[in-house]
Amino acid sequence: MTPEKIQEALDYLAPRIATRPRVGMILGTGLGGITEKIAVDHRLPYDEIPHFPRSTTEGHRGSLVFGTIGNQKIMAMEGRFHLYEGYTVKEITFPIRIMAKLGVRTLLISSAAGGLNPLFNAGDLMMVTDHINLSGANPLLGPNLDDFGPRFPDMSEVYDPLFREGIRQSALHCGVDLKQGVYVGILGPSLETPAETRFLRIIGADAVGMSTVSEVIAAVHCGLQIAVIVAITNVNLPDCMTKTSIEAVIEAANRAGPPLARVWEKVIETLPLDE
Repeated sequence: MTPEKIQEALDYLAPRIATRPRVGMILGTGLGGITEKIAVDHRLPYDEIPHFPRSTTEGHRGSLVFGTIGNQKIMAMEGRFHLYEGYTVKEITFPIRIMAKLGVRTLLISSAAGGLNPLFNAGDLMMVTDHINLSGANPLLGPNLDDFGPRFPDMSEVYDPLFREGIRQSALHCGVDLKQGVYVGILGPSLETPAETRFLRIIGADAVGMSTVSEVIAAVHCGLQIAVIVAITNVNLPDCMTKTSIEAVIEAANRAGPPLARVWEKVIETLPLDE
């Protein structure tokens, strides 16, 4: 996406929002329940926003929500975009650029993921402590967008330990058993074979999904504070694989949605307010 297209989207959105959001949210399959806690000022369908992709995945509403949780101004994406839908990595991360330009400083991401850690169960929530990019794509390819960040952004501490500890405390306050682990992003849309599952576990992944990593890389480039919590929708054990379906994934994500919404709401309440 060119700077000109980013500006056209901003020119459309800026007059339609009362105040600039500080917190951005990306809500994946079956995990949009937090928007019920937003005092909504505006809900804008993606197809009304210049150059915005369209969400085609089942379980994704496809709209931008602007409003308030507590005293924090929120900008939430109800549904995201994926490489497997045919979008380019720059199209997928276009909304991150828009968030940063509108004033977002903290990005909270949720998604559905398959569990690789044998200690996990379907319905668990896992806070991401690090990630592995096996999607074959990177949103920073091509000319650098100097207005957003450096050519070679550092990735040694993507998920700030102090912020993660605050999220863990928020989960404890909500009575939610929040697991932690490494997320690996793959291309999809086919699910993993037993051999691929074994490989992903060997290289250190605790959960696998088809989103999130590109968005995080773009957010790092924009200088945002980032947190990711994934809902474990099934657990892949390579020696006893069981079949799954999108219906089963959505059902498991729906079960994980309410506790995830409670955690995010508490996290948002603990964020400092702009002076």
